[in-house]
Amino acid sequence: MEEMLVKMLNGALAALLLAACAACVGSGAEPEPEPGMAAQFLPSRAQFDALFPDRLSFYSYEGFVQAAASYPDFAGRGSDAVRRREMAAFLANIAHESDFLRALREYNQANHNNYCRQGPGESCAPGQQYYGRGPIQLSWNYQYLAAGQALGLGLALWADPDRVARDATIAWQTAIWYWMTNNGPGSMPAHQAIVSDAGFGEAVRSINGALECDKAPDAPTARNLNRRIALFRDYSALFKVEPGQGLGC
Repeated sequence: MEEMLVKMLNGALAALLLAACAACVGSGAEPEPEPGMAAQFLPSRAQFDALFPDRLSFYSYEGFVQAAASYPDFAGRGSDAVRRREMAAFLANIAHESDFLRALREYNQANHNNYCRQGPGESCAPGQQYYGRGPIQLSWNYQYLAAGQALGLGLALWADPDRVARDATIAWQTAIWYWMTNNGPGSMPAHQAIVSDAGFGEAVRSINGALECDKAPDAPTARNLNRRIALFRDYSALFKVEPGQGLGC
């Protein structure tokens, strides 16, 4: 009787451990796809929570999934490995850019008035500043203008750039819009860099290449780029995919 009781208790303990492991990040469990999004690779809620445990409530998992649905090619093209690699690359970059989704606005206020480019067809709305906001820290007046037009908002983000820090839907949409369509300082969007196997470094170039790529290995440059690469390696391991070649830029 005592031996049977021990077996029953051991069985119950094993069941509890299995149940706990099923919810953990490293369990290997696949995320539940949202309706109509079976082709995309998305992190599970447990994985998202583990990657961004202290994120602001503004950056919800539901908001991210909803924004991803607007771009079916986002982590939705190529092989399963390519889709996983793209998600790892995207999340690694926004983790670096937004301090693990804890920043709505750029921390360094000394830079806040430095993002107004004047030129043919370019201007800045009176009294507005175009410093980084949102998951990818969208910056510069012309980027806010392009993002607003691409999202069907016309001049709204150019006229009121802080809307990116107040409207969570728009914040997520601007981040994925930039990732999918904007070359930035690079020769291709970050999405294309991953899908075409140009490498993670080319994705970084599209986001912040002017400051982090093709520079001497000084401490600030090396620290920022290496932090992105380290995050990408960690996130790739989480999603069970090799990070591939071309990590640096």
